[in-house]
Amino acid sequence: MAGSDTTVETIAPPDTVKILIAGGFGVGKTTMVGSVSEIAPLRTEEPLTVAGLGIDDLNGIEQKQATTVALDFGRITISRELVLYLFGTPGQQRFWFMWNDLAIGALGAVVLVDVRRPDSSFAAIDFFERRGIPFVVGVNGFYGEHPYPAEDIRDALALPADVRVLLCDARDRESCRDVLIALIDQLIADARRAS
Repeated sequence: MAGSDTTVETIAPPDTVKILIAGGFGVGKTTMVGSVSEIAPLRTEEPLTVAGLGIDDLNGIEQKQATTVALDFGRITISRELVLYLFGTPGQQRFWFMWNDLAIGALGAVVLVDVRRPDSSFAAIDFFERRGIPFVVGVNGFYGEHPYPAEDIRDALALPADVRVLLCDARDRESCRDVLIALIDQLIADARRAS
């Protein structure tokens, strides 16, 4: 309009951060991405078949019927300035070769742990420690149960004091959001210490 004093506010696009959701087979990675994502998550699940007998350890997760064969993808907006892109890794050992590619550009990770099978998460912890990728541990309470305090889990996993261990429920959006926010807080603190 001629003579109008209209001001157009320019809004900067949000910063985007790539986060990996990792852990062993059947720890709840697909569930976490799906419960916290604000978009319909991309899933690459396939049914478990007879071919996996003797290869896939279903101890403690006998009801599991499908598995991620490539990745899960979701997105969550933390604020107008920050959007997280979530990449869930496959948990079966035969798909671990994909983790290196999925880790490219990731600023941090959540390692999910199933307290019924903590040994299934050692490989994920080792992966991020060796590459210097910051991570937090989310202890997924299956059926809402958390039989051990976070400090006992830290000791059992031999984690250093600077790695946050948080009790969570992969089925609960707020619980998963809180784990992701703890990771972002850690990344911000690390960046401040480095500058």
